[in-house]
Amino acid sequence: MEKKANIGLIGLAVMGENLVLNMESKGFTVAVFNRTVEKVDRFINGRGKGKNFIGVHSIEELVQSLEHPRKVMLLVKAGPAVDDFIDRLVPYMENGDIIIDGGNSNYHDTIRRTKYVESKGLLYIGTGVSGGEEGALKGPSIMPGGSPDAWLHVKDIFQSISAQVEDGTPCCDWVGENGAGHFVKMVHNGIEYGDMQLICEAYQIMKELLGLSPFEMHSVFKEWNKGDLDSYLIEITRDILAFNDEDGDPLVEKILDTAGQKGTGKWTAIAALDLGIPLTLIGESVFARCLSAQKEERVKASKILTGPPKNFTGDKKAFIEDIRQALFASKIVSYTQGYVLMREAAKEYGWNLNNGGIALMWRGGCIIRSVFLRKIKEAFDKNPELSNLLLDSYFKNKIEAAQESWRKVVATALTNGIPVPALTSALCYFDGYRSERLPANLLQAQRDYFGAHTYERIDKPRGEFSHTNWTGTGGDTASSTYEV
Repeated sequence: MEKKANIGLIGLAVMGENLVLNMESKGFTVAVFNRTVEKVDRFINGRGKGKNFIGVHSIEELVQSLEHPRKVMLLVKAGPAVDDFIDRLVPYMENGDIIIDGGNSNYHDTIRRTKYVESKGLLYIGTGVSGGEEGALKGPSIMPGGSPDAWLHVKDIFQSISAQVEDGTPCCDWVGENGAGHFVKMVHNGIEYGDMQLICEAYQIMKELLGLSPFEMHSVFKEWNKGDLDSYLIEITRDILAFNDEDGDPLVEKILDTAGQKGTGKWTAIAALDLGIPLTLIGESVFARCLSAQKEERVKASKILTGPPKNFTGDKKAFIEDIRQALFASKIVSYTQGYVLMREAAKEYGWNLNNGGIALMWRGGCIIRSVFLRKIKEAFDKNPELSNLLLDSYFKNKIEAAQESWRKVVATALTNGIPVPALTSALCYFDGYRSERLPANLLQAQRDYFGAHTYERIDKPRGEFSHTNWTGTGGDTASSTYEV
């Protein structure tokens, strides 16, 4: 009897190759297909030689090579390619078979595709896979969502290949219905944008204001990686700052200062705007990349526009500790905003998200992995209904203890003309969130003045709206009250 594969994969690029090698190393037989079929033969005769792979040259052959229920994972470019392969797979698959999208698809597309695939009698999973090529090979963080009935059939494979935390718990669990998995992966990537921008702002302050060399900053990040900030991104920053080019000079200083992006950070910010959530830090991180891309304009502007001279006269060692505190406090805000966004999305789309479980999935394998995430899991274990991480006793105490340093760093950077949009927006969110009263009363008066948009009064019940004829000539007719 011909041996059947446990799972099939379409897309033998770097992530696909490494992921199937990971699966095979855990005892699974994998059928592999690629649109350019020469890649299949190259893989079977190269990295996959002598291993439990079945190379196929057509979609029909791929489906026929799989055990029931058939499971086919796509690792192709997000967008039309995913829809194309779904349409090519459906005619060959049977009721209960499973299509899995492991790319960075937009969660709206995953909601739509889940409904479509289920209408054909099949099951669908949209899963985030984080950790890059190394994670794919050695153990990524995996965030699956989609058709709940599909989870039982892929659970063993996904949890076997995922990263593990200290006690052996896999960094993979079911996230929720339809687009939930890809939404959580999108928020992960948004937080990744925020973490990276915060680190870059700390780097710029130490470089331009304190005059530290890359190797001196390497020592700083090495020390930071031993405490609260212990994380993958701090670790790789430490290594980057110690890496020299062939001529012995720091390589980081030879890299052009224009940042790229694949779009998931932008999607996170758009989702926050759609859901009315103040995701300010991640939004500023996206805009910081956009501003960096305007390199030619910035070079011209630097010859025309002037700012204050940079001058630091204090204790450098003490200020470096202030920067560490500011970075940690801002990191707390970034995750806080991300979790508030996920909570609101769960309400909007009917997802039952396990917030503590998501923190656990992010503790290993993924780009934002850090010891810090253990504290988030503990916070939600203690109070599953926690509305905001800042209200948890651990995070409240940490962020309040960092306040003085945080304000000093932001004020010093701005006074010296160093842009710190992420650090600043994090502090402004903290101050806004802890404010019993904000100036939106004046804003509502303005809206009512020019557009008769109405307002609520503090001396009347919530939900009761008033309108004032501010000029005496505007009349008493008010606009309807609604929120976009």
